[in-house]
Amino acid sequence: MSATHVLVVDDEPDIRGLVQEILEDEGYTVVSAQNGETARHALRDRRPDLILLDIWMPDLDGITLLREWSEEEDGLPCPVIMMSGHGTVETAVEATRLGAYDFLEKPLSMAKLLLTIERALEADKLQKENIGLRRRTPQVSEPVGRSATLQRLREQVKRIAQHDTWVLITGEAGSGRETFARYLHSQSARRERPFVDLSVSTLAGSHAARELFGTEDGEHTHYGSLEKAAGGTLLLDEVADMELEAQAKLLGALDTGSFIRVGGSEPVRIDVRIVAVSQRNLEDEVRAGRFREDLFYHLNVVPLNIPPLREHAEDVTDLLNFYLDYFATHERLPYRRFSVGAQNYLRNYSWPGNVRELKNLVQRVLILGAGDEISQQEVEMALGAPPPSLGQPLDGLVSFDQPLRQAREQFEKAYLDYQLEKHVGNVSKMAKEAGMERTHLYRKLRSLGIEIKERR
Repeated sequence: MSATHVLVVDDEPDIRGLVQEILEDEGYTVVSAQNGETARHALRDRRPDLILLDIWMPDLDGITLLREWSEEEDGLPCPVIMMSGHGTVETAVEATRLGAYDFLEKPLSMAKLLLTIERALEADKLQKENIGLRRRTPQVSEPVGRSATLQRLREQVKRIAQHDTWVLITGEAGSGRETFARYLHSQSARRERPFVDLSVSTLAGSHAARELFGTEDGEHTHYGSLEKAAGGTLLLDEVADMELEAQAKLLGALDTGSFIRVGGSEPVRIDVRIVAVSQRNLEDEVRAGRFREDLFYHLNVVPLNIPPLREHAEDVTDLLNFYLDYFATHERLPYRRFSVGAQNYLRNYSWPGNVRELKNLVQRVLILGAGDEISQQEVEMALGAPPPSLGQPLDGLVSFDQPLRQAREQFEKAYLDYQLEKHVGNVSKMAKEAGMERTHLYRKLRSLGIEIKERR
């Protein structure tokens, strides 16, 4: 696992050497650049976790570099801390406007520098966590449940986490596969490094190489998922949906241990733990010719199967209480409790949608119900509501008293919501039935604000 990677850009060799020596003593990996052009090359070679950038340099000033990086497609690649021996209020304001984390005056106080770096890295980590929370998915630090099954799984994951092996997690949709993947990451030596969740439904055609490896176009660099996850964990979500062309590209990178960005020429070393997730049996997919056998053996170093909720139903009560607390705390929904009869009914329910279905049930009864107690009858009604049917009349789905464009969007959203529920988030099956190219379908879902992962 790689240490935190810092790029120091300064034209004064004494300052570069001193800062590099101190940071390396603190456990950071440091690369230095003596001017703006060298900094550009260093950024193309490897995405840093933090940049220390001098403002006044002979060839290219730091503000120009900062502006250049901030205008990239993904914005600044990491936190940037500006340094200057004779800065002005105007330059400090401009640096902040362009996204710099802080502005330090020379001569540098090394104690303040180390503290600022620590705070910048922590703020960057929190920002990435907040982006994940916008999906409104509870971030479970540890899989919930006290059954023998869950205790065995947690211990198994802890053992796996101590070894830097790749893992294939299988199980039904909604059973908690991503939760266990995140738990694995949190228990490993990579816990302080990124956890990147990549939905392979985005890996279509030429877009696959761009998403996996990134691109280089002159002075501009776009980092792919393998590089964004450097030192950490890359989750390949529903890996069985990956097209054969994308499989070949990924396999080539795994075989060599490196990749070349689209438009680039220099190889970039791979340093990630890959966790692949699938609800389908990959061995069956291999036999059917839909999944490469050699890639399967790369990914299937350590298999981990997550059982469906019906096989550890004794955890239902703990899960109900967890989501009651979560929605009351984080979404300000009124706290209610399940009656004994409702709990007994739910422990004997088959849970075809597993833990995700349970979570959705709790949210539904808190939003729609009233009173302190959730009765068995209320639970039965909430679970028994049929999904929307395409046979419904249009005026049951769409209001005719609105512009055509809005009515069309409303119908498209209802139609795609139905298809996602019907195919449990499987984009390949959904695209086939809808008669759409998968790439176009993915763009349409995103434009309508429909989250694919919520249905898996």
